[in-house]
Amino acid sequence: MDDKIARPMPSPSPPGPRRAAVAFILITITLDILALGMIAPVLPQLVKEFEGGDTAAAARMIGIFGSVWATMQFLVSPTLGAVSDHVGRRRIVLLSNFGLGLDYIFMALAPSLGWLFVGRLISGMTAASIPTAFAYIADVTPPEKRAKSYGLIGAAFGIGFIFGPVVGGVLGHYGPRLPFWFAAGLSLTNAMYGLFVLPESLPPDRRSALDWRRANPLGSLSLLRKHPRLVGFASVHFLYFMAQQSLQTVFVLYAGYRYGWDERAVGLCLGVVGVSVALVQGALVGRVVHRFGERRAIITGLTLGAAGFVMYGLAPTGAWFVASVPVMSFFGLYGPSAQSLMTTLVSPNEQGKLQGALTSVTSITGIVGPSIFSFAFAAFIGSLARWRLPGAPFILAGSCLLAAMVISERITRRIVARATT
Repeated sequence: MDDKIARPMPSPSPPGPRRAAVAFILITITLDILALGMIAPVLPQLVKEFEGGDTAAAARMIGIFGSVWATMQFLVSPTLGAVSDHVGRRRIVLLSNFGLGLDYIFMALAPSLGWLFVGRLISGMTAASIPTAFAYIADVTPPEKRAKSYGLIGAAFGIGFIFGPVVGGVLGHYGPRLPFWFAAGLSLTNAMYGLFVLPESLPPDRRSALDWRRANPLGSLSLLRKHPRLVGFASVHFLYFMAQQSLQTVFVLYAGYRYGWDERAVGLCLGVVGVSVALVQGALVGRVVHRFGERRAIITGLTLGAAGFVMYGLAPTGAWFVASVPVMSFFGLYGPSAQSLMTTLVSPNEQGKLQGALTSVTSITGIVGPSIFSFAFAAFIGSLARWRLPGAPFILAGSCLLAAMVISERITRRIVARATT
């Protein structure tokens, strides 16, 4: 076992301040995700304005924006983690909060598409401090209470993802730049609050020398070479999160182009999607796995997810699209079930490396996915399109999940067969 894990936890602050610090980190994550979700319904519309109302051109640019943002996350996250081990967590967390707040102001004032692009690049870097927040929780929370704290972080993510688009959509109805100002206010207020209440969680005697080799974003993928059976799961993981990129990248422009929805309608629909997936993951996964096992839960989730995305792509009206949401939401069965099964394939002291490898795979989908789906959308609605199919990105996403289901069926069958022999 890692000696750092076995070492008794330090007590840098009394219980009261420690609780306030944990609460601040949870609020920070909630507000960060809330702010990111708030601009989701309006950023594509703002880009469309800069592109002179050309939906196809806006789609291509949104894809580039998404890929650049994810690339910055992929490159900067491990760097910030290594730096926080050297200088402490507090500086990195507060710097990120101030940076995000100022960046949202920058984007709210952006006079051109080029300036908006620079804002997204900066946003990708300043929003890359989430791993540092996780490390902060580990610093100040006893080992026996970390699961509960990380569960609260998961809830914080869920709140941000569900309510962010709804709030952004409602505010965006009164102006596409208003959500940026509101997001800036949340981030800067949170930063000022943290400036006074957030203590440092990592004492000088526990800090490490700055090792740039640890900042290698691809280093965690080495675990896959050691466990060949994980390669198949990594492929499924890649296809699963690739499919999700379609919704995050083109939905806003797709809904406006095909159904005439405004920012408010888009935000409310994204909120319904978030609630539906949360209900499946929170209320159904445990029951399904208990009754049918992880293997069937994985295959069922991927199959229904594939069907749901195809229904998205073929839905002739907004009402049909919303009616497809419950079907698609069952793809939420995959994540927890696959995580549970994958953890049985590695030793206890490799669980952290496993999560790091999966995070790297997910990050790669964020780099390549937005461009693939946005360019597909543009190709099928552009002036040169021979066959107009606005829902092509969602049908492509359904194909990704169908391929993932086929791979899952094969690899999980082998795992179950080996476990019973």
